[in-house]
Amino acid sequence: MKEQLLTSNQAVECYSPNKVFWCPEESQFYSQCLEKMVLNNSTPVDRIIEFGTGDGSPVINSLLKTRFSGCIHGYELNREACKIARSRIEEYGLQDRYVIHNQCFFKNIPSNVTYSIANPPYLPAPDNNLYMPSLHGGKDGATITKRLFSIGSENVMLMLSAYSNPVETVERAIALGYQVIDFSISPLKFGYYSCEPKVKNAIEQLRRNGQAFYSQNIYFLAGVLFKKKDDYNLDISTELLKVMTAL
Repeated sequence: MKEQLLTSNQAVECYSPNKVFWCPEESQFYSQCLEKMVLNNSTPVDRIIEFGTGDGSPVINSLLKTRFSGCIHGYELNREACKIARSRIEEYGLQDRYVIHNQCFFKNIPSNVTYSIANPPYLPAPDNNLYMPSLHGGKDGATITKRLFSIGSENVMLMLSAYSNPVETVERAIALGYQVIDFSISPLKFGYYSCEPKVKNAIEQLRRNGQAFYSQNIYFLAGVLFKKKDDYNLDISTELLKVMTAL
């Protein structure tokens, strides 16, 4: 991959974890899941929309590695992140394949969406007064994740954290007519955002309630592909939850 040529200001914004989400390991895993579960199986006519593009690097990396020639439309409220993402898109000549909208995702959802994709905010906390408020996922960390199933996309590919009420999240998807048809799991260490005291306390409370699963050193993050139920796909939600709750 060609080396990024960011200006000094953009570089500072990109690597400032209080302004733009920054976790290379998580972003790389999201990119790998996107390639495997979405882009390698999509056609140019498929309508793909992304909730929360961040700096755009996961999708850009995926587009550079696959033959998918359609266009992904991403929605991001953070203006700094949008500026970085658009700069990178232009640098790689992907303007006709990845379009960033500085708009609210839920207020601008197009019709007939084939895939909704996201690495949604999943930090549990009683409020969003955090190092990075946009990463707040509600009291159980799963509020926004569960809302993504309500828009009615044919397929939903998203990242699911084992410490953010994964069981109820999957149950919510099933209740709305989805089944799990593919997933990948990656162990991650607790990092800059999840080690904030308010977040750690919330995670510990969720664990006491049987809603968070992790060890002293790691938690599992899953890339999961949900699809509207049909008779041609095998539902593997039971297997997913066995892994997600193993710790």
